[in-house]
Amino acid sequence: MSVGMTITVDGLGPALALIDGVATLDENALLTTIGATGEMQTRRRIEEEKTAPDGAAWPANRAGTSILLQSGLNLRDSIAFDVAAGAAEWGSSWEFAHVHQDGAVIKPRDAKRLSFAIGGERVFARQVTIPARPFVGLSEANKSEIVDVVTDFLGVLGGGR
Repeated sequence: MSVGMTITVDGLGPALALIDGVATLDENALLTTIGATGEMQTRRRIEEEKTAPDGAAWPANRAGTSILLQSGLNLRDSIAFDVAAGAAEWGSSWEFAHVHQDGAVIKPRDAKRLSFAIGGERVFARQVTIPARPFVGLSEANKSEIVDVVTDFLGVLGGGR
């Protein structure tokens, strides 16, 4: 005679479906979705929100124009994402993006003063300080949105949502 025990647990179907979904997870598809979301958030920050990821308002510019959109939309149009080596990255490839992200002091190289026009008026300056206007990064709302994207993605795998 054999002795044994059987345990039956009801209601694990959704959990098992989710585990199965994670086991067959298309990591590239998830990272592509996260990267596209981060790119969209960064463009939205430049076009509409005009605040740093920490919520600080960007300093006004001297010309009184739409900050970070004046120079032919170079910055906004350079925002892109890439997926490689198990990670999603987004940011700008524009050669002057770092000036806006980190700020900079511009000094003349071969002259005593810089010369440029603002609003049709010629300006001469020994140096120009461009304040940082961080546009790359994650605000609390951005983090929450990405968590929702991942949750939705995993929910679809498990047959939920």
